[in-house]
Amino acid sequence: MSQLLWHVRRLQSMSPREVAWRASRAGRSLLPHGGRGATSDADLFGTPEADWETALARFRECAGRPALLDRGRAAVIAREHPAGVEQVIAAAERVAGGRFAYFGYPEVTLPEPIDWHYDPHSKVGWPVVPASRIDHRTADGDPKWIWELNRLQHLTWLAEAWLFTGEERFGDAAFRQLDSWIEQNPPGIGIGWRGAFEAGVRSISIAVALQGLRNSPALTTARFRAVVRVLAESARRCWDERSRFSSANNHLVGEMAGLATVSILLPDLARAESWEKDAIRVLSAEAGRQILPDGAGAEQAMGYQIFTSELLLTVAALLTLRDGRPPPELIAAVDRSADFIAALVGDRDPEPHYGDDDEGFALRLGAEPVRTARDHLGTVGAVTRNTAARRVGRTTLSAAWMNYARTEPVSGVESFPEPGPRSFYAPHGGLVVLRAGARRLTVDVGPLGYLSLAAHGHADALAVTLSIDGDDVIGDPGTGSYYRHPDWRAAHRGTRAHATVCVDGLDQSVVGGPFLWTEHARVRVRSVDLERCVVDAEHSGYSRLSQPVVHRRWLIAPPDRGSILVVDLIAGRGRHEVRTSWPLSPSLDVTPLEEGHLASRDREPILQLVHSASSELIRYEVRGDAQLGLGWWSRRLESREPAWLVGGYCTGDVPVVVATVLNPLDGRMAWAEDLTVGVRDGCLIASWREGSSENRVEINHAIGTMTKNGDVVWNRSH
Repeated sequence: MSQLLWHVRRLQSMSPREVAWRASRAGRSLLPHGGRGATSDADLFGTPEADWETALARFRECAGRPALLDRGRAAVIAREHPAGVEQVIAAAERVAGGRFAYFGYPEVTLPEPIDWHYDPHSKVGWPVVPASRIDHRTADGDPKWIWELNRLQHLTWLAEAWLFTGEERFGDAAFRQLDSWIEQNPPGIGIGWRGAFEAGVRSISIAVALQGLRNSPALTTARFRAVVRVLAESARRCWDERSRFSSANNHLVGEMAGLATVSILLPDLARAESWEKDAIRVLSAEAGRQILPDGAGAEQAMGYQIFTSELLLTVAALLTLRDGRPPPELIAAVDRSADFIAALVGDRDPEPHYGDDDEGFALRLGAEPVRTARDHLGTVGAVTRNTAARRVGRTTLSAAWMNYARTEPVSGVESFPEPGPRSFYAPHGGLVVLRAGARRLTVDVGPLGYLSLAAHGHADALAVTLSIDGDDVIGDPGTGSYYRHPDWRAAHRGTRAHATVCVDGLDQSVVGGPFLWTEHARVRVRSVDLERCVVDAEHSGYSRLSQPVVHRRWLIAPPDRGSILVVDLIAGRGRHEVRTSWPLSPSLDVTPLEEGHLASRDREPILQLVHSASSELIRYEVRGDAQLGLGWWSRRLESREPAWLVGGYCTGDVPVVVATVLNPLDGRMAWAEDLTVGVRDGCLIASWREGSSENRVEINHAIGTMTKNGDVVWNRSH
């Protein structure tokens, strides 16, 4: 896609106010030093002469500021969590030796001094020029990898290792690397300064690590001065260059969390008080916008919901340690999110994966390479004492450190219903969870994403996932890639890769760029019946076609029945190709059957899929197709493995009806056979045999609401 076309589409996603604001900011960036000169030491502290010796002494005493990483606490944590401490020390050993691993890339060893502009995987050296002139979208290297290196989140491992062991080599390594980073990255120069978001996330790591190393002999006055200057400049950029309008998603939260962290840990700075007030004001507002009333994340991406929640939690924890009064809006949002996530994962269900996930950390205090939902819940439970988070969460080293920032429960906050293995509907986030025994089904009935860009959402409206006995069976295939593999990016966020319906080979929503959707599919929920486990919803994504159609889906999963029926209706005008997709876990093998597919794990039958349509339907299966980008599963960014994608397709004049029976083979071994589906007298009728039983489901699709005895009737006879 040409850059000109991308810019045109990006402009179309903006309001007139945003266009004017961006034009003004672009003009300022062309001025020398981005329109401003270097800040003097006197300006930093608001006094005629800066007394760095006194400032360092106050920093070491933690005067007027909280202490998160502390030697006394480290001794207690080392006794209570020896395995986690051992892992962090091992991680510190690796990074002290220049060994780094991010995402799905293999570990690399970087020579000292580290070249903070060089990507060894792409063999690309990023230009050492003003960051505003670097176009990361068209570069040969992967900006995600180099950004991750430049976030310096490994410095906290070195600080912890110094606290746990007392070995000066860890503190020396931290300051050597920080020295070289500051020398190679003057403010505003290089890929590490490309955007206030990177400055914000990096500031959290540097500030917390510096505070943990405050009594290290390696922290000289000269080093303290250099680091404080970088943090102050980062804070200024976080505020002056903050994300606004259509870009105000998790980036804004990261920028404000960085600004707040610098202000809280360096209160001697002249602007610290005003910066902190501004940051907390914005974070409190964004907490309500980006964590919805039902606890779901507004970005429609579980990875970003966890990341956003942990940014809020980090700031709340620091304020709790300082004065015991975290903003209630932050704690309430974190608790809402935790209630939602805990209800989704239950006691043993697999990790939820939908939308983008770039494995972002607010603060790395444990050695885990990725943050799981249960890891996150353990940290939340340590701080907020959230009941659901403490029950479902896992205790990590992050939770052990954050346990010292315990808050009092916030009263009077709208709360998600008590978690547990139950069905629920989150109407704001648009997720239905249906449970029966060891089975969990989810149905996506939410919006594409957040704001006009919907940057991290996937074109997966009405997608279904299924887990059985704690294992994924039908799931979301993951993120794939951001920049390194554009073809992966397109496929993994596209409709065909998800468990929904694709019409005429097109995505439900229109892609405008790797992080831009120009037209959004809109979902209408007609009804959700949690008692009978029936969902009826439709989306308008294909109304843009020259012969427009609407996709309506019913999922019918009575808790007392073994099988699940999914009925898809394509109604409107014209003749169309209609294709169902069912992405299966990579742990499953597939055997094609006459009417569908059999999924097995270790030769044990797990799930039978039976397909039928009102027109002639052709069964298909694909695995590891590099040309189409289909039949892949991505557990981590920039990695993927082959996995079966199965389904059926047909072409016909609308209305076209496709039915799929998902038949878990849980020891019953009652095979589903002879599935038929059609339209008769205003009703959709699906029938099939299951062992000795005859099943007949009638759906009166003219009825707009679903009643207990109304438009969905499942008759079963022997």
